[in-house]
Amino acid sequence: MNSDASTTLAGLRPLMEAAGIPGVSMAVLRHGKVDALAALGVRDTLSNEPMNTQTVFQAASLTKPMVAYAALQLVDAGALALDESLAHFVPTVLPGDAAFAAITARHLLTHTCGLPNLRSKNQPLQMHFQPGAWFSYSSVGFGYLQTVMAAITGEPLEATMQRLVFEPLGMQSSSLEQQARYQDNFAMPHEGETRVDVPSYTASASFSLQTTAADYGAFLGAVLRGERLKEATHRAWLACHVHVPKEDAERLHSPPTAAELESDVGWGLGWGLEPNHGTFFQWGKMDGTRAFTMGSVAEQSAVVLFTNSNKGLRLMREAAACALPGAHPAIRWLDACVSE
Repeated sequence: MNSDASTTLAGLRPLMEAAGIPGVSMAVLRHGKVDALAALGVRDTLSNEPMNTQTVFQAASLTKPMVAYAALQLVDAGALALDESLAHFVPTVLPGDAAFAAITARHLLTHTCGLPNLRSKNQPLQMHFQPGAWFSYSSVGFGYLQTVMAAITGEPLEATMQRLVFEPLGMQSSSLEQQARYQDNFAMPHEGETRVDVPSYTASASFSLQTTAADYGAFLGAVLRGERLKEATHRAWLACHVHVPKEDAERLHSPPTAAELESDVGWGLGWGLEPNHGTFFQWGKMDGTRAFTMGSVAEQSAVVLFTNSNKGLRLMREAAACALPGAHPAIRWLDACVSE
């Protein structure tokens, strides 16, 4: 580990301890490659077993950019078009709803589809605005993308991710499905001082990635280098398609005015962006788990932070400083719209 990473870790430890965050794992990339891996604290407060660089975490919404990467490979292969209606791939769940029928892959990837972020199984699905009208973060939209990708490939999403992402990038400790082999070195989630159980779930394009900092670092390296995508597709992935509302990740019922938009926080085809800084980002939030990643193609630098605590996003600034020092409007926006 280089001296910069060591200095950063020395600064992280007291902040982590002050916040009551049990454990942290990080990967820092420089020159397009993983330059440092680090782990602090414990993976489970009941067993007090230490964290290490091979500890597996719930990645939560850090899943989304990786699924977008696979989807864009399908675009490059001619199997998926960004701007064609997806309604012909799967039977509609909203018969007669012209807005739902108009949803495209671009709408889903840029969170402009008009669908809500979350919904319970008993809550009927509904459209809230015309696709493409404005940004409103939608995990439900990524669920629709998963259904479409399965219809195109004829295989479950896990198989597609193994084929297009995990195996080519050497990500041997990554899966969208819960794996028994991870249990001996799994970061158990914590809400405050209390360890919470990991619920059972199936593969989800929105949240189900389980991975290590090293594996996610391998993915970030591919992002920085533009691997496995056509040059134009890679540029489009990280180009700003829409700006986000100020202090608001989910806005379903009224279009933001120009004055209500963040001037330097937007969204590309699966990544959050700071257009004026040339950086991409994503956060992750599940019960007892928080994660954050940020990178810059121009700088060929990136960082990923995994924590087993609901307080983990308190370390965003320090994590970003490992690879991309300076103020970040995306972090200010996340502070305002993502609760602990």
